Amino acid sequence: MALADTTILEGLETPDRLRLLPESELQKVADAVRAEMIDAVSITGGHLGSGLGVVELTVALHHVFDTPDDRIVWDVGHQCYPHKILTGRRDRIRTLRQGGGLSGFTKRSESEYDPFGAAHSSTSISAALGMAVGRDLAEADAKAKGEAPGRRRNMVAVIGDGSMSAGMAYEAMNNAGALHSRLIVILNDNDMSIAPPVGAMSAYLARLASGGTYRCLRETAKQLGKLLPKALYERAAAAEEYARSLIVGGGTMFEEMGFHYVGPVDGHNLNHLLPVLKNVRDSDQGPILLHVVTQKGKGYGPAEASADRYHGVVKFDVVSGVQA
Repeated sequence: MALADTTILEGLETPDRLRLLPESELQKVADAVRAEMIDAVSITGGHLGSGLGVVELTVALHHVFDTPDDRIVWDVGHQCYPHKILTGRRDRIRTLRQGGGLSGFTKRSESEYDPFGAAHSSTSISAALGMAVGRDLAEADAKAKGEAPGRRRNMVAVIGDGSMSAGMAYEAMNNAGALHSRLIVILNDNDMSIAPPVGAMSAYLARLASGGTYRCLRETAKQLGKLLPKALYERAAAAEEYARSLIVGGGTMFEEMGFHYVGPVDGHNLNHLLPVLKNVRDSDQGPILLHVVTQKGKGYGPAEASADRYHGVVKFDVVSGVQA
């Protein structure tokens, strides 16, 4: 297969450059990042499928959030290669997992854009919550001293559906809900952590993503909201929340834990992702869980056809996908 032109990446050494681009150019950036990643991993080997699945999400996150002041914590780190390409490490991306080269995971000593070192699953929400609590304590201390508040930083955890099957993730969510801390959790639901997941969590996410009645009601409420005054729109939103609770049985599990649930959202459609991420960023309420649905291996035929085989790869031929 022919890879996309990567010329557009030459002027995007850091996310502040990315944020200067119009939204209409971001899909070109995503296509270039995907091509750059495929070519690099074909040379070094590494984790391929996870990163390909979050390319658009990564571009959108760095365009919407003011990183590194806003912090993005990637769970495990398998999906962090696009993040590395966009955060000043493109020139070293072909040293991934090589001696003296880039780490295959996020690494604090490697970049200020990596606020948390990972490699084990299910730790991201705990880490981001700790950062959020620290931020809140610093704000309270500044207020007590009569100091002017600075810009409020966003703490974002990106966690996959596989990692959400571990108890540590739910312990962190329970704490976040109890603290009412302003925290953003992005659930990257590709329905395949390494191999297809089995169990209640997978079925629950599938039910949310495929609920036609729920989606229809939600879309109707949105369309009505465009026509109503603010006060009536707020009542419509409350009615929509009530309708959702009837459909999925007492509200979503995440909302029962104190999170405001948003989604599902197509994780490969920037026209959908960008406005939702902006709304989440600008919301004063918290914590929020944004459910993003992605496809593992997106944009590379062999990885799409056999996502489990292309989770982690050795060197491979880009055209055929055949691994060495």
